[in-house]
Amino acid sequence: MARPYDVAVIGTGVVGAAIAREFCRYRLRVAVLEAADDVAAGTSKANTAIWHTGFDADPGSLESGLLRRSYPLLERYAREAGIPVERTGALVIAWSKDELGLLDGVEAKAKANGYLRARRIGREELGRREPHLGPGALGALEVPDEGILCPFTTPLALATQAVAGGAALFLRAPVARARREGNVHVLGTPRGDLAASWVVNAAGLQADVVDRLFGHTTFTITPRRGELLVFDKLARPLIAHVLLPVPTGRTKGVLVAPTVFGNVLVGPTAEDVEDRSNTRTTAAGLAGLVERGARIIPALTNEEVTAAYAGLRAATEVRDYRINIYPGERYVCAGGIRSTGLSAAFGIAEHVRELMADAGLRLEAKPSTQPVRMPWIGEGGRRPYNDEAAIAADPGHGRIICHCERVTRAEIIAACRATIPARSLDALRRRTRVLLGRCQGFYCADEVARLLSGATGIPPAALLALGELPRPSPLEADADAAAPLPVADPLTGAGGMQQEREGR
Repeated sequence: MARPYDVAVIGTGVVGAAIAREFCRYRLRVAVLEAADDVAAGTSKANTAIWHTGFDADPGSLESGLLRRSYPLLERYAREAGIPVERTGALVIAWSKDELGLLDGVEAKAKANGYLRARRIGREELGRREPHLGPGALGALEVPDEGILCPFTTPLALATQAVAGGAALFLRAPVARARREGNVHVLGTPRGDLAASWVVNAAGLQADVVDRLFGHTTFTITPRRGELLVFDKLARPLIAHVLLPVPTGRTKGVLVAPTVFGNVLVGPTAEDVEDRSNTRTTAAGLAGLVERGARIIPALTNEEVTAAYAGLRAATEVRDYRINIYPGERYVCAGGIRSTGLSAAFGIAEHVRELMADAGLRLEAKPSTQPVRMPWIGEGGRRPYNDEAAIAADPGHGRIICHCERVTRAEIIAACRATIPARSLDALRRRTRVLLGRCQGFYCADEVARLLSGATGIPPAALLALGELPRPSPLEADADAAAPLPVADPLTGAGGMQQEREGR
């Protein structure tokens, strides 16, 4: 077996990617194992994309402290890495006298969490701030520092920086076994074994399953399904803030929020399910969201629904994160990270690093960290299709492939050539927004599949049918699993893509 890695991180959701990126700032050999065929392909891709301050977390909880710690770190990193973020502010709206009374408790909780900028606003000001609200709103608590961010670019940027910093990324490598050989963990996957001195379990919905491989039974995950509706971009002028309900003891409730892509989001529902892969939407769930959304913003009933999707949150027996370290075993579990993981990831990563350093992991900082700058896919900045300089530098930016989301040919090619390249249509969606628009790929899917086929060698028909990717190579033979793939370019006449075009 090859020389053990210093740290192996299991999972490349936003939390696992943040932890891997944190350790790549030091002189360590880091491996990252992911069960799926792309990074951030699980819970991290299907959330409400809210940038949380932690104002409504349970005071004194680990979640509260790490959200507060993470907020400025995420804000700074977003500027550096090109992650779309907008500080829209949030309004916690009371629709009844009982809820109006509960706002006092929400405000007190915010102060207990160290957030002092929340303030009450009355019915008249609320009406001026959100003129399209439905009738019956009595007042609100304003939280000016809440916002929205890109749920796709954030974990991808973190994983990209980890790989650029030397991490070995192994996709389609679910950890099925774990054993100790002396002071080394041996992790068994379908692609072979991998050895590491330390292991960090950030496996999301499977974190309790992985935890049991190491002999621990401290928590159990009950997947909580949240269904969401995405309304067309024409609905975006209807709201200015993230509109939150008064939270309950079990859930934050159904919200209405803008997205960084220019849409309006309604959701999520909250339903405990047994199947950890059950991300199906339901007629009852979507009908309930339409009803709730129409009550909050009645004009939404006149707008088109672009998409519906569901995500699973890693709920456990308690409302807090389950971050445990076992120093003698050189093992850390970062589980039970629910809906706030996207916002808290940076704080979680620093917390895990400090726990491991206190337990004896030697950390020697690198002189510098390889920066990353991600392609901009938000509506709050200039995108390539309307950037004369970008088009002059690459004429491919002058050719729009996905007209709904205005994604250019050059963006698709760049995603296929990236440090962590797109190898499926789903991966391309998260990197470029292609196929995410109102037609859901009806007009552009064939052309997108041909471009992706030129990069991966997978026939377009197989990509469109969600066919199987080629069998992965063994772990140690594929240590550079994230190396960019060669892309055949029809503009230059190189490779199979030109043959495909000429053969039509």
